[in-house]
Amino acid sequence: MQFGLSEEQILLLDNVNRFLDDNSPLDRVRAYADGGDDADIWAGLTELGVPALLIPEAQGGIGLNPLDAAIVAESLGAHITPSPFLGTAVMAPTALVASGGKYDDLLAEIAAGTHRVGIAFSEAIKRRNDAQVEARDGRLFGKSLFAFDADADSYLVADQKQHLYLVAADDPGLTRTHLTTVDKTRRTVELTYDNAAAQSVSTDVRVFESVLDIGRVAIAADTMGAAQNMLDQAVEYAKQREQFNRPIGSFQAVKHMCAEMAAQLEPCRSMVWFAGHALAELPEEARVTACHTKAHLAEVAQFVAKTATEVHGGMGFTDLVGLHYWFKRCGANRQWLGAPEFVRQEAAVLQGLTD
Repeated sequence: MQFGLSEEQILLLDNVNRFLDDNSPLDRVRAYADGGDDADIWAGLTELGVPALLIPEAQGGIGLNPLDAAIVAESLGAHITPSPFLGTAVMAPTALVASGGKYDDLLAEIAAGTHRVGIAFSEAIKRRNDAQVEARDGRLFGKSLFAFDADADSYLVADQKQHLYLVAADDPGLTRTHLTTVDKTRRTVELTYDNAAAQSVSTDVRVFESVLDIGRVAIAADTMGAAQNMLDQAVEYAKQREQFNRPIGSFQAVKHMCAEMAAQLEPCRSMVWFAGHALAELPEEARVTACHTKAHLAEVAQFVAKTATEVHGGMGFTDLVGLHYWFKRCGANRQWLGAPEFVRQEAAVLQGLTD
């Protein structure tokens, strides 16, 4: 039994990393955060086949598995890359493929990089008292907060019954309101539905759950990539920054900080890989594993982000270093698709530990 990535997966990771090293450096991320777009980055990722990862070959895709998507997500997180990957390449294809051929043409457009699908799942995960998404006769009413991808061509929307619908972004009944969050590497919107036309994708709660699970694993992988990059930056800074005529990395306290970050983060890699594997090969373990992985990475990344910033001292808070982009990415990922406390409660219910 092989515990690790295959040669093909290593090649995929190397190709994505090389592209992002050249095309998504910190200055490019800053440009996006200041109001730019991600069209050039997404076009390059499309040439690498990223939008087509989870789409079957019959629909113009590559037909890979969730572990491959997690590998790409880790690289995107490490580079804090602005992209619609989570919705367009991961969650939406999972839902559309499950429709049984109904959306083959749309899947082909996604694989070709010509159609972006946003995700609006907030009301299905934990509905607020003052808002809901209701479907009636092929029409949607209500609101969704924190929908992914402000530039999407359509949105995969989940109502409070966890039924899935597809809504065109240019539908006259849909209003998008941009939201300000701590993470400027992703743009989120509030969607308001006022008699918006909606195509039914699935009324099977199991489909919603499978889409949510793979989304949580992808976010966990993204978080791991961001945390690893913060750790690498902290170690490199500790080697260069000098106090009392010696690098600060030579001081025992700083050594312990870096070692503790590495000790907590390294086991997370196998956890993410197993979660991706379970989604494809171990369906009976997939949901619980996705919950635990998402929750645990959120906690570890919070510690790494805090400690890496401390190693940088005052420099860690400046835009010159840019460490705050990774810090905020980890913070936003902590909340997307369920905060750790909520996700652990869900896992406890799944395991029969509580009602």
